[in-house]
Amino acid sequence: MVESGISLVRIGDFAWSRIEPDPGHLAWNWLDRAIGTLAEAGLQIVMCTPTATPPKWLVDQSPDILAVGADGQPRRFGSRRHYDFSSPRYFAAAQRIVTEVAGRYGRHPAVSAWQTDNEYGCHDTVVSYSAAAASRFRLWLRERYGTAAALNQAWGTVFWGGEYRDFDEIDPPIGTVTEAHPAHRLDYRRFASDEVVRFNRMQVEILRQHCPGRLLLHNFMQFFTGFDHYEVAAALDVAAWDSYPLGALERFWLDPAVKQRWLRTGHPDFPAFHHDLYRGMSKQPFWVMEQQPGPVNWAPWNPAPLPGMVRLWTWEAFAHGAGVVSYFRWRQCPFGQEQMHAGLRTPDDRLDVGGEEASRVAAELKGVPVAPAARADVALLFDYDAQWLLEIHPHGADFSYLRLAFEYYSALRALGLDVDVLPASAPLDGYRMVVIPSLPVVPPDLPDRLERSRACAVVGPRSGSKTETVQIPDGLPPGRLRALLPLRVWRVESLRPDVTEAVSFAGNAYRARQWRELVRAEAGVEVEGTYGTGEPAIVKSGRVRYLTGVFDAALHAAVLSRAAEEAGLAVLRLPDGLRVRRRGALRFAFNYGPDPIDAPSPPGAAFLVGAKRLGVADVAIWKE
Repeated sequence: MVESGISLVRIGDFAWSRIEPDPGHLAWNWLDRAIGTLAEAGLQIVMCTPTATPPKWLVDQSPDILAVGADGQPRRFGSRRHYDFSSPRYFAAAQRIVTEVAGRYGRHPAVSAWQTDNEYGCHDTVVSYSAAAASRFRLWLRERYGTAAALNQAWGTVFWGGEYRDFDEIDPPIGTVTEAHPAHRLDYRRFASDEVVRFNRMQVEILRQHCPGRLLLHNFMQFFTGFDHYEVAAALDVAAWDSYPLGALERFWLDPAVKQRWLRTGHPDFPAFHHDLYRGMSKQPFWVMEQQPGPVNWAPWNPAPLPGMVRLWTWEAFAHGAGVVSYFRWRQCPFGQEQMHAGLRTPDDRLDVGGEEASRVAAELKGVPVAPAARADVALLFDYDAQWLLEIHPHGADFSYLRLAFEYYSALRALGLDVDVLPASAPLDGYRMVVIPSLPVVPPDLPDRLERSRACAVVGPRSGSKTETVQIPDGLPPGRLRALLPLRVWRVESLRPDVTEAVSFAGNAYRARQWRELVRAEAGVEVEGTYGTGEPAIVKSGRVRYLTGVFDAALHAAVLSRAAEEAGLAVLRLPDGLRVRRRGALRFAFNYGPDPIDAPSPPGAAFLVGAKRLGVADVAIWKE
């Protein structure tokens, strides 16, 4: 590992059955030996709490630690993440094992960081419908609303005669004849997220006590929104994430032609979106805890990365501010569920392509003085509550908040702009441009924060369309945003996939899809774009624009480009497949495309890595 340029190794995240093979019998010798071997070689260690995989004896001893699905069946033993965040017995068992592991290794000089659990929520394991979850949900509601009468008023349970006399009458929102009440469903998602926050905080408190001075982190996932990551990250030092660009390409919404285009590189903006998201919630430089090193095993199809892509993905993480890039895994395991998941080395312990490229980056890093990542000029607000609400109330089968947010982000990246992805509660002072893809529930102080920032803002559809308890706001949408956008959204419609609407903007023709809003604007609001019917499609009031629909990529790019130029930002309009990023005085260029291409470097640029002409799957780094 040392010869390959590796300096840090993660171990122990699924090791509970080896640490405690029988109840109360702690077997440390094998782990002591492993840590000693790594330490003797000069390697630093990320030690993990083993709570993602409670052993079989614990399940047999306490079956109620298992989460329960919407079908009423417990999630059985034999895989992983088979526990219920709300189970009091599992909470106590996790406290005990975390205390034991932290007490033994918390002050070991080679253990420099700790990871809590592993990939919270993977395999749809955030929400449980167990008796324990139902009981804790009622307590959560009582704390939130105080009285059943107040809950009835907030939710609007008088509709369909759904009123409650007491919190004990409220069950989880499943098994109903047709859809359960949307406010009930949203609060259950919020409750389930808070249970993850509570579980993580318990582990952090133990680790802080026993592991002084060590960094605490968790490895979040890509395009996963099952809980509020900002709230979990608030207790940690480092937000880390697991980067699998090719697996993500196969699993998510892109059209077959797009997936074919990026088959062996991944979409140019998938990794970058998550780098910017997790950088925005990390107190220290964010980490990539698992970087894809070759084909994975879990997507519908699992192509191999193009030669050069492991190196490109690694450098791109550093360009966005990463402090560490780690790979999963060192050697491909010849057994178990992930035996087809590649490593840096093959199952017979020979160097694989990903291992060669990781070693190359380690050597190149020695000649690149990487400075801390500076704040970007553009902020994009991303909200987990918005994702849950729009999953519950999509109003159109294919309306996706996550996809819309990513499309706005991707358009900004194609313009050569650096982006900070932030929560809706974040300070906005100093940003020259703020982009809000959609924000149904607007925080009370957001209009004031936007106004004080003096930034040019672009606000997407459905923003300000709901209250915290999923009601249409007084005076209609955009609700609280009317202070900046004096208009009234009086009707909305969703469009079938085979239906689009014409849109005219800046003398050019575009298309709207999926969603359209009809608005009435007050005097002084400028109409910049119109539908074919003459209804406003894009309106502007002062420095704030509002988009009344989901538009094609070209129109999103045109609107964002105009706003960026008004904000005084340099727009590049990059060729398809070329992406750039700044970090301090360094400028990075990445070629995801199928052909060689020139980096947008100035004449006489001093290249530290690569050259102006980028090959396929190539990287260039130069000083500004």
